[in-house]
Amino acid sequence: MSILSSLFSLFSGGAKPQKASAGPTAEPQVHQDCVIHASPIREGSQLRLAGRIEKQVNGETLERIFIRADVFTSEQDALECTFRKARQIIDQNGAALFSDGAKSRNV
Repeated sequence: MSILSSLFSLFSGGAKPQKASAGPTAEPQVHQDCVIHASPIREGSQLRLAGRIEKQVNGETLERIFIRADVFTSEQDALECTFRKARQIIDQNGAALFSDGAKSRNV
């Protein structure tokens, strides 16, 4: 079901969307001293791009969680794109990604 038809169903009193559940996981990858964990979210027959980026700062593990609108039907595609998006987030934000010192936050 497309996102638009899901939204239309919500506002027109139609069927409620299926509850999201855990999807596939993969071995973490390292990029620029950060550890990337891909954990796409299963939504019916599709997988939403989601994961977290961790970094050790002053002996403490800080994490940045990300969820995007992209959905996939293939587990492999979802995992590959999640790792690619995480690398992009790290590259674009640089040191600022963890500079606020927050233990955990969404990006």
